[in-house]
Amino acid sequence: MKRERENIQPENFAERIIWYAIIWTYWFYFIGGLYILGAAVAWILFYHLCRELWKQDENTPEEDKIRIPWSIWVWIGGMLMMEVALVIGHLDNYLGLGEIIKSTIGWAKGWALLALYPLVGCLKIRPKLMYRAAALVCRTSLLISIPFVLAFYLHLPQKLYVSPLRAVGGPSDAFFEVMLYEIDPGEGKPRWRLYTPWAPAAGFVANIYFFMVIHEKDKKLRWLGIAGCVVICQISASRLALICLPAVWLMSEFMAKLGRPYTLIASGFMSFFLSISTNQIAEMLHDFSEKFTAARKDSSRVRAALGRIAVYRWEKEAPIWGHGVVVKGPHMVEFMPIGSHHSWFGLLYVKGIVGYISLAVPMACGFIHMLYLSQRSIPAKVGLCMVMVLFFYTFGENLEILAYLFWPGLVMMGIGAQPKYLEPEVEQINKLEESL
Repeated sequence: MKRERENIQPENFAERIIWYAIIWTYWFYFIGGLYILGAAVAWILFYHLCRELWKQDENTPEEDKIRIPWSIWVWIGGMLMMEVALVIGHLDNYLGLGEIIKSTIGWAKGWALLALYPLVGCLKIRPKLMYRAAALVCRTSLLISIPFVLAFYLHLPQKLYVSPLRAVGGPSDAFFEVMLYEIDPGEGKPRWRLYTPWAPAAGFVANIYFFMVIHEKDKKLRWLGIAGCVVICQISASRLALICLPAVWLMSEFMAKLGRPYTLIASGFMSFFLSISTNQIAEMLHDFSEKFTAARKDSSRVRAALGRIAVYRWEKEAPIWGHGVVVKGPHMVEFMPIGSHHSWFGLLYVKGIVGYISLAVPMACGFIHMLYLSQRSIPAKVGLCMVMVLFFYTFGENLEILAYLFWPGLVMMGIGAQPKYLEPEVEQINKLEESL
């Protein structure tokens, strides 16, 4: 007998906001509203969470109580410290009040989201709703990629239009324009970015959604969603996307089973193998690094130069609080902003060592917390994948500028941190015995 697909629909205010914000992604994209939506959803749901906390008392049922785990508090502290670094950096570099206000608005639409969305995950949001929404938008991406790809071969124009919503302000036109495809200036080949501002960002979002889609219960929808993620990684021509997806998947499968006997046994054999193959592995990694760089020489050259300039100017000019604002680089880096394409270099240049630590500490704490909970929780395992994907992409993107796109992964980090999803020890033992 054919099994009917479970009809998953939002059941409360927070779920409705998140559900429609995800499944209507392309509608918001075509009107140029995604950049606005990402920040608006965060602050609306933060206000909702504050109201729910205010109303919460001893009579509130246990299942309805909001609990904020310690790792989420660390994220909140880290992102608030980003704002402190921003203000002091502006003052140190004699930037005016107008610049401080402008940059603070940027912080509210960027770094603040890395604290707000995990906090939003503490609301009553079901993981299966997140998985279904991710699968639906990835299925849509799979379908819509067909006319986008055909547009290149039919020689249709690359850019259709720039949304009038550009008037509200944003980093650049790229965040408000509707593009069918783009041509890589270095390679001269087509790349597709779908609803993101540049092609590698599409691969980033595909990696985020992939680790939610694989837990969708409906088999047909799950495979369509997985196919959508893989296709996006391919057509975005992002090297990091193609490496990150399998790497995070394999590592998360291993890490989420650290307490199992067979994992410990396998770890012992692996350690022995690695100890006797150190030289060969080092050579393989060196060869892989050279091939990775050679795949897109111009891009790798620019990224490396941007990093060197950022580190040099951070070290010599503003080591503690940074320069406060981003500035364009010289001609040798095609006038791209100093520290762009790399979260750590960007933080050092703009916010100094304080900003660097403000991201490193929350990310490390989030990883440790998710790793611990993932031994007995599927949502925590998904959250672990999200932290790992974010870490990978700190070396290829500036997280704060794309937070408006990958926010569903941040919500999953908040959901995964909830202890209510932990499976009982007895159930874990039974599953272990069945596997053996």
